[in-house]
Amino acid sequence: MRIMAIDYGDARTGIAISDATGFLTGFTAVVPSRRPEKAAQDIAQLVKDHGVEELVLGFPRNMDGTEGPRAQLYRSFGDLLAQVTGLTPVLWDERRTTVEAHNILHAAGKKMKDHRKNVDAVAASLILEGYLSARRRG
Repeated sequence: MRIMAIDYGDARTGIAISDATGFLTGFTAVVPSRRPEKAAQDIAQLVKDHGVEELVLGFPRNMDGTEGPRAQLYRSFGDLLAQVTGLTPVLWDERRTTVEAHNILHAAGKKMKDHRKNVDAVAASLILEGYLSARRRG
């Protein structure tokens, strides 16, 4: 079963899709997201192209676990995704994924100015890895 993780953002949205076994990240991409409707359509096309059966949407939480200030925006985007894909996304805690993604890129020798192109896809991969690990644990 292919699972897609989404790191939604104002300008760019990171995408990570598992391999067919639902065990590893197999594909990543970044789609523009200045217009939520366009981003949702692009994601719907990726869902179709890759045979995705489950969506996981990174969800903003504060460090104490309460919902972050952008929570309603993400819930609305999740509703939009459900409408255009027919799949209701699982809302998944995305705390620190962007910070960790920057750390990974920095450790790989990427210059900070080059992070912008990849950080959203790396963050989506971290969301997907966390979700897949939780699924394996039951």
